[in-house]
Amino acid sequence: MIGKLTGILSEKNPPQVLVDCNGVGYEVDVPMSTFYNLPATGERVSLFTHFVVREDAQILYGFGTPSERATFRLLIKISGVGPRTALGVLSGMSADELARAVSDQEAGRLTKVPGIGKKTAERLLLELKGKLGADLGPNMFSTPDHQSDILQALLALGYSDKEASAALKALPADVGVSDGIKLALKSLAK
Repeated sequence: MIGKLTGILSEKNPPQVLVDCNGVGYEVDVPMSTFYNLPATGERVSLFTHFVVREDAQILYGFGTPSERATFRLLIKISGVGPRTALGVLSGMSADELARAVSDQEAGRLTKVPGIGKKTAERLLLELKGKLGADLGPNMFSTPDHQSDILQALLALGYSDKEASAALKALPADVGVSDGIKLALKSLAK
């Protein structure tokens, strides 16, 4: 029904924002990945939306990109995953990271998202297989094997996906696994 909103960002109260569209204020729930990329209040913003009508509420969900909205729509089709859980998944990881976890069948990455247990993570991987991440080849993210080993080591040490990915980007392309882990840990310690 409401596919996109463009207007002035009036308020930001995570996870909800208020978008003023020519005098009409729309309350929109957004994942934290979208929230962090929003402009300052008083500036113009565009959000792709998904409108949910329940017996007791009408809720508008907003996303920064069409792929994020499409991922949200795939998530809410899964039995036991409602809009709040889907929003939580997209707040904990980007749509690309979710696609990578599905393509690699990594339940461990999903269980790091608050509110996602082992059974829900396995259900997500099963239901999304072939729908999300199916078109990803092993080199889709141009991460050589040694870099994925470094990433897994950092995740095993308790670093978040964002921290580990940021540390990987700072590494030289031809670094070995052990040297890469050492360099990544040094950059994360700063």
